[in-house]
Amino acid sequence: MKFTLSWLKDHLDTDASVDEIAETLTDLGLEVEEISNPGDRLKDFTLGYVKHAEKHRDADKLRVCKVDTDEGEMQIICGAPNAREGITVVVCKPGMYIPGLDITIGVGKIRGVESFGMMASERELELSDEHDGIIELPSGEVGDRFVDWLAENQPAKVDPVIEIAITPNRPDALGIHGIARDLAARGLGTLKTSDFAPVAGSFACPIKVSIDEDTQDGCPLFTGRLIKGVKNGPSPQWLQDRLTAIGLRPISTLVDITNFFTYDQNRPLHVFDAAKVAGNLRVHRAAGGETLKALDEKEYTFAPGQMVISDDNGAESIAGIMGGEDTGCTDETVDVFLESAFWDHVQIALAGRALKINSDARYRFERGVDPEFTIQGLHLATQMILELCGGEASEVVIAGDVPDHSRAYRLDAERVQSLVGMDIPESDQRQTLTRLGFRLEGNMAHVPSWRPDVQGEADLVEEVARIASLTKLQGKPLARMTDGIPKAVMTPQQRRQQMARRTAASLGYNEVVSYTFIDQASAALFGGGGDSTMLANPISSEMSHMRPALLPGLLQAAARNQARGFMDLALFEVGPAFHGGEPGEQHNLISGILVGNTGPKDVHGAARGVDTFDAKADIEAILAAIGAPAKVQILRGAQDWWHPGRHGKICLGPKKVLGIFGELHPKVINAMGIKGPVVAFSIWPDEVPLPRKSGATRAALGQSDLQAVERDFAFVVDAEVEALTLVNAASGADKALITDVRIFDEFIGGSLGEGKKSLALTVRLQPSDKTLKEKDIEAVSEKIIAKVTKATGGTLRG
Repeated sequence: MKFTLSWLKDHLDTDASVDEIAETLTDLGLEVEEISNPGDRLKDFTLGYVKHAEKHRDADKLRVCKVDTDEGEMQIICGAPNAREGITVVVCKPGMYIPGLDITIGVGKIRGVESFGMMASERELELSDEHDGIIELPSGEVGDRFVDWLAENQPAKVDPVIEIAITPNRPDALGIHGIARDLAARGLGTLKTSDFAPVAGSFACPIKVSIDEDTQDGCPLFTGRLIKGVKNGPSPQWLQDRLTAIGLRPISTLVDITNFFTYDQNRPLHVFDAAKVAGNLRVHRAAGGETLKALDEKEYTFAPGQMVISDDNGAESIAGIMGGEDTGCTDETVDVFLESAFWDHVQIALAGRALKINSDARYRFERGVDPEFTIQGLHLATQMILELCGGEASEVVIAGDVPDHSRAYRLDAERVQSLVGMDIPESDQRQTLTRLGFRLEGNMAHVPSWRPDVQGEADLVEEVARIASLTKLQGKPLARMTDGIPKAVMTPQQRRQQMARRTAASLGYNEVVSYTFIDQASAALFGGGGDSTMLANPISSEMSHMRPALLPGLLQAAARNQARGFMDLALFEVGPAFHGGEPGEQHNLISGILVGNTGPKDVHGAARGVDTFDAKADIEAILAAIGAPAKVQILRGAQDWWHPGRHGKICLGPKKVLGIFGELHPKVINAMGIKGPVVAFSIWPDEVPLPRKSGATRAALGQSDLQAVERDFAFVVDAEVEALTLVNAASGADKALITDVRIFDEFIGGSLGEGKKSLALTVRLQPSDKTLKEKDIEAVSEKIIAKVTKATGGTLRG
């Protein structure tokens, strides 16, 4: 939306500067996008007087002029045909920028004679396309600023143009009068109003109008009148200047008047050449297939249901969007039919979009115009046509009625404080709404017809706060619900999941977020897929069941990546899995998988295939990060989707499982379409005991300054006995003293005989209160031998 400062002052009595107006408009929600001030580029140019001019000695078309300026007499060489002594000119001194030439002028020599500047033409100063000669001014004193002379004698040439962005909810600001109303409500001036006097008709209108019954929802009101005996032609200079300033091309007086009211009052109008209208006008819906050549010289074909204005010969105008070329006004137009109608914004938007027409009329009608201004706009336009074109107006013909848009909402003065946080006295609130055109009856505010965006009490508060300026809103911290340090927002389980995510990511895993729904076949591989977890209305056959674990989703993601050439993968997911279909029958999991090699191929052969111990290291790191105890047991006996000999359960006891790690069963891998072995882990974070202390402080570091002792033991056991059984048995011999047990050797065959093997382990003893003596070490050793012997049936190797 563009307008000039002088145009705005036709509606607003103000002394505010352009910058003050622009700042206020943006603060009111009418964001200023650009200010084009022609005076800015002319502020340095001054007036001079040519006191002497003579022909250049070496050029017949050049004249050497002596020019009086505010800096004394200057010699300027000029080639303009009207350069002569005795005229007042516009002087451009060395160092000045010439906008029309896009150069900075300097001192130069022309045919051996120095020139200290130039005398400008209108095109060189971008005032017009005139360049046949330099500017001659009929008045002005030497040294006066040229921009001041223009402001006094030709103000249109230095009239600032302001462009604002209009949001779809503010159609009232598409008229300059509406913009002035907002500025006046802020206190930046006084809104100018004039008494409206309808223009009486002197004869009956020979052109009648009608609206089909099925079109009345799209065109509730259509008004018009005939004006005969008009003289069309170029519009007055003031009207042309205003339209040109905002980027519109003056066409003729009749057309320019309709464009004027479109921008001045947000009231689109249309004029028909009455001599070209056959019979009466009818507003109806197109049957489909009709064509019309519009004013933009393009032919349009109507779809069924689109609104059309037709005469007895057919379609003559695209309702609310653009008129037809056949009935358009020309310089020969004598009788004109002036139309002012109200159209439904939704139907105009649909038709304009379908026909791909962008016009000022469509832009305004699809956002909403003032329905009650329809007839008043017709009278105001009639008055201007009579003043500028002459003629005689008929009586007004009206089809339909002004639609009822009346509504009122209660003004609650305290809601400004509660919704916006500003303390505005009730008297100021009422005064603000009154200035914006609201009518107050007690506590009820009646919404003006030009504000379709106000649809509730909260909108009244918004208007009050907008005019008061939200820049005055002071930030205040929210009041605390309780005294002291606020409680943590996240639960312990949420913090554990957050820490698990960070730790897994730091280990090189990529997080996956998969659907909680999977197919029945995949669910069955991991102990699910039953009726209790089947969905009643699945999205698709591949999402028919709730997932019993996170591993199926991770494996499906791995299969998709392998199909695209990504063979080395480290993926993890944190989320719920479901062991039933009832509320609460779900459990949280932290799962991850490793596929392929530990790194890319290289010349040193450092990469290797991932194995169970990679998963073991990662699950131990994540368990440590979420606060799991350091002393745990690793047992066998996980579900059948784990490899029977290459997995381990991390437990605090036989029934307290914290997690499982290891290689997945080959049959599961094949069923999921994965190439190569897959190692994985799953953690049940809810099974990890919470710390006894809920505080943020840590316990003191308990380090012993006493010498640790290590003892080695070798046991002969049956070949099928697992090394883990020995480690668990030895660890339980003295939990306070034994801090570490590890296998360091395995020997099979030789003198041990068939079906036997020797396992050697190191036990680390760490005293905390006194140095261990030999008898203490022997006592612990005997306990270790007894425990391992009982657990494995083996003997101490001699």
